[in-house]
Amino acid sequence: MSRKPDHTDTTSLENFLRPIVEQFGCDLEEADVTPAGRRRLLRVLVDRDGGISLDDVADVTRAISKALDADDIMGDGAYTLEVSSPGVDRPLTLPRHWRRNVRRLVAVTLNSGGKVTGRIKSASEEAAELDVNGKARTIAYADVAKAKVQIEFNRAAGNDTEPSISGGETPADGTVEEN
Repeated sequence: MSRKPDHTDTTSLENFLRPIVEQFGCDLEEADVTPAGRRRLLRVLVDRDGGISLDDVADVTRAISKALDADDIMGDGAYTLEVSSPGVDRPLTLPRHWRRNVRRLVAVTLNSGGKVTGRIKSASEEAAELDVNGKARTIAYADVAKAKVQIEFNRAAGNDTEPSISGGETPADGTVEEN
């Protein structure tokens, strides 16, 4: 019995999904297929400037599902489709990731081995400007080995003043900044 393999090439899958996702003004951040028992899990991460709502995710999910039903890119094996937005723990790897996190605190590990923690003030296609302890510092993306947004429990939502990076007391109401 000849059967198509249940393995789907990630590059082909992303090329297939990208135009579908872009119809909704979103960026395809990642598409990944992993085994899940007898099935496979197709996880698709989408995002856009200004964030993405649950309604947006539902619209994208319906469009992807319809396109997958009409094509055999996933092969014959059963799969589950999961569409969501990337979590805050996603590494900042592209200029748009930096741009979408302006005003957020980031920890950066440089290719040289140094580490920098600062708040993103602006982001261009080549570099980000951070506020590091009150001083501006430009970090070229080419110099970044790893960068991640830091979760802040001591910063009220919408608060653009600078909290102490070294810590401080958590507000009694427990408010946190949401992206």
